[in-house]
Amino acid sequence: MLRTTILLAGHGSRNRDGNDEIERFAAAWRERHPELRIDVCFIEHADVLLDEGLDRAARDADGVILVPLILNAAGHVKMEMPAAVAAARERHPKVRFVVARHLGMGRDILDVLQRQLNRQMRALNVPDPQTTGVILLGRGSSDASANGELARMARWIFEENDHELVDLAFTGVTWPRLETAVQRQIKLGMTQICILPVYLFTGVLIERIAAQVERLKQQYPQVAFAVGNYFGFEPEIFAILDRRIGDDELSSGGLLECDGCKYREAAEGEHLHDHSHTGTGACAGHAEHAHEHAHCHHAHPHR
Repeated sequence: MLRTTILLAGHGSRNRDGNDEIERFAAAWRERHPELRIDVCFIEHADVLLDEGLDRAARDADGVILVPLILNAAGHVKMEMPAAVAAARERHPKVRFVVARHLGMGRDILDVLQRQLNRQMRALNVPDPQTTGVILLGRGSSDASANGELARMARWIFEENDHELVDLAFTGVTWPRLETAVQRQIKLGMTQICILPVYLFTGVLIERIAAQVERLKQQYPQVAFAVGNYFGFEPEIFAILDRRIGDDELSSGGLLECDGCKYREAAEGEHLHDHSHTGTGACAGHAEHAHEHAHCHHAHPHR
């Protein structure tokens, strides 16, 4: 009988609470699928990282499906995971490894963010959306296409609501930062601002956001702020993962197979991926390769 391991890969955080939440999320997902073997590993800042996670998942298994518990496809998803899987195939030649697609920014995530926005508007006693700005606050990446996924979500929020301003901001790597977006909206006449963190679990950056918002409240006492929360345990997240491991999606080419991908080879050669999340700008070459990857990604036949 074929035995497949589902390996859920979280980002990992220096804040242990964030990693613990991912472990609890995996436990909740197992309860929904007691028939599946679901393991957990992390990309960084944790005890069990990708290589060890893949080795554990391959034990007594015929196949391993690596599932990125990641919202945006940047270097971690496009480079590190495929590279780790390629190395795991060498170590375990009898095991079939595939990489499912990351969570992405689709209608499911829009539903989550819209609920968050609705809650914030109620917390502000339902003010006029024309004077209530919205800021989607993401992690930020040196990969332009990953930032573009968040930009698409901001556009959808704008079209689904009556807010005059829906802006983007990032906690690191790229610009603008939260303070800049807030300053802009206040200059344009917003008297309330709703901040939507686009994060799955707690961590150092969630703590940073809370500190930044407190400082903004003191700096702009005339403005009412409402802040959402991370949303990794929302039902839509479980639903997306269920689809990612479903036979229909896996068999229809819904994989991120990047063996030999030009994007990954070029990026590795130029050391373009920055783990620090503190960079100050995007590399034009990285963005170009990311665009090229978007085309070669669909061309890879999965194994």
